[in-house]
Amino acid sequence: MSGAPWPHGEETREALRANLARYRRQARGAEGLRPAAVAIVLAPSPKGDTGFLLTRRVARLSSHAGQYALPGGRIDPGEDALSAARRELAEELDIAAGPEMVLGALDDLPTRSGYLVTPFVVWLGGQARPRPSPAEIAALFHVPLGDLFAGPGRGGNRDEARGSEVEPGVSSLFIPTLGHDLFAPTAAILDHFREVALLGRPSPVVAFGEPRFARR
Repeated sequence: MSGAPWPHGEETREALRANLARYRRQARGAEGLRPAAVAIVLAPSPKGDTGFLLTRRVARLSSHAGQYALPGGRIDPGEDALSAARRELAEELDIAAGPEMVLGALDDLPTRSGYLVTPFVVWLGGQARPRPSPAEIAALFHVPLGDLFAGPGRGGNRDEARGSEVEPGVSSLFIPTLGHDLFAPTAAILDHFREVALLGRPSPVVAFGEPRFARR
């Protein structure tokens, strides 16, 4: 089932919702970190299979410029995490995510760049058409869920992906759609999503090591 297509229909949606509902999410206090929220947006491919939306940020941004990322950003004063995730989806991809589209939440993840990230899983109907904001998004990718099973397994290292910006021991996910590795914190969130939502395992998020460029 891991490598097979995931049809973008009610059966898949409700199976993921049930897996997320069974999981006891681990929330954390901010403890000096800046709170942020991201969305794992599940959208249909032209063939009707389910994938997630991944962005590449424009190069001129003041932080995390040019990096691959899930839609999201800082939580503004007076906002809760879900409101922030929905606002960022509207700003970055012109997606109006109603409460009924939110399947659940995953563990909070502290990052080395100083954020505490709360991820939400959002189900996008076939009628919705994401429209990336050119001010923030350089490219938008639809990544099949099967790509999350293409690497060596949870916590595995791909040493061939090493470079001056990647220290030894930093874990990653190989994404065939991109043709290269995706690093934490985005990779850690997607690994956790795979374990909990897709496989139904009560596996807490693993705080993978992050490459130097992910801390800027």
